[in-house]
Amino acid sequence: MEEEHNKSGVLDALDSDIAEHKKIALQEGKLDFAINNLLDIEKQLRLLADVSGTRKVVVAIVQLCYEARAWKTLSEQITLLSKKRGQLKQAVTAMVQQAMQYIDETPDLDTRIELIKTLNNVSAGKIYVEIERARLVRKLAKIKEEQGLTAEAADLMQEVAVETFGVMAKTEKIAFILEQVRLCLDRKDYMRAQILSRKINPKGFDADTSKEKKKPKEGDNVVEEPPPEIPSILELKRIYYELMIRYHSHSDDYLEICRSYKSIYEIPSVKEDQSQWIPVLRKICWYLVLSPYDPMQSSLLNATLEDKKLAEIPKFRALLKHFVTMEVIQWVPFWETYQIEFGQEKNMLGGFLGDKAAEDLRQRVIEHNILVVSKYYSRITLARLAELLCLSVQETEKHLSDMVVLKTLVAKVDRPAGIVCFKAAQDSNEILNSWSVNIEKLLELVEKSCHQIHKETMVHKAALKVQ
Repeated sequence: MEEEHNKSGVLDALDSDIAEHKKIALQEGKLDFAINNLLDIEKQLRLLADVSGTRKVVVAIVQLCYEARAWKTLSEQITLLSKKRGQLKQAVTAMVQQAMQYIDETPDLDTRIELIKTLNNVSAGKIYVEIERARLVRKLAKIKEEQGLTAEAADLMQEVAVETFGVMAKTEKIAFILEQVRLCLDRKDYMRAQILSRKINPKGFDADTSKEKKKPKEGDNVVEEPPPEIPSILELKRIYYELMIRYHSHSDDYLEICRSYKSIYEIPSVKEDQSQWIPVLRKICWYLVLSPYDPMQSSLLNATLEDKKLAEIPKFRALLKHFVTMEVIQWVPFWETYQIEFGQEKNMLGGFLGDKAAEDLRQRVIEHNILVVSKYYSRITLARLAELLCLSVQETEKHLSDMVVLKTLVAKVDRPAGIVCFKAAQDSNEILNSWSVNIEKLLELVEKSCHQIHKETMVHKAALKVQ
């Protein structure tokens, strides 16, 4: 009890000393004199390993420089204090956190950049101020981007690996990585954007945020609260998938774009607002029909058709129905029906689909038609196939060959005879296996028939004995 009383008395004396030196610096204009005296006090407390006292003095020096508007002195004192022999971690942390509050209050841009760089140098390589360094780098990158130096801003952001920070909040980590991805996309560095995006697990967006946070156990790192400007987890989910749409648009990966829109569509705030979900659902439909046929595309197509909200945009329901119905689509009337809707996408979320998408849509219609014909015909002449597809023989052969190469379809073309065979060729083992299966089925039927005949015979014999 006596020790606590003595400590309280020392802290009170320290407070009065700090207040006196502030008066000397600000009212009498003797800033250097006041700082030197406070540095002497800081040295004594530091050598005594007095954490709370040292922290209070270094924060007082920083505050003193700020209140005197001595920005150059502030940067010099931060660097000097951080390099003191045996400087306490808690003092450095408090000093950096205090100085960061003054960044937005600097008189000009050059002073702001200088202060950020000073704090950045002080916090470099120090785990106990890694979060502060990440925030400083982000501020500096934002300034660089505003100056038009996007590549330089992206390089700055990539130096920080926030995924290794144990005490940084999950939302702040995701927001930082998303900023890294955005800058890479802005500078058209798609490879690095993909690498960075993989640091985010999309399943993390669907975590139940309504559950109460568990109290940290003794010895665990306490996760810091994110700054107020960091978006919520659902807002970050939307930003993530919008960036993924930008990334996949570069390579025209329509199915992945569709899946990204599908994820945005599932966000509660989007699903509850008609003005938001209608443009998203339209994009889902367009990118579904633009995607080449494969099992995942087919599954998504059928799942989307079951969505009851699709009834509110019947034209798009009919669009999807075209591609699940085993009927040939006539391109000219089809395009006349949907050309206006296709053009209206430029006013919708995600923007215009583009001329390349229009060409790919025609390609998907042709592929659908070939698949339909393959269901009804085992052999067909190339001329008749071209007639059904409303194409020339050369175009038909090209599209057919492309589908065979991509393994979407099994077909063989006899060019001299002009015949297409859709039946897959079987080797001798497959033929023998099919025969053995058929014979086995036949024998099972014979055995079952014999059993039934024997059963009926026994029933009739029993009936005769009773008479």
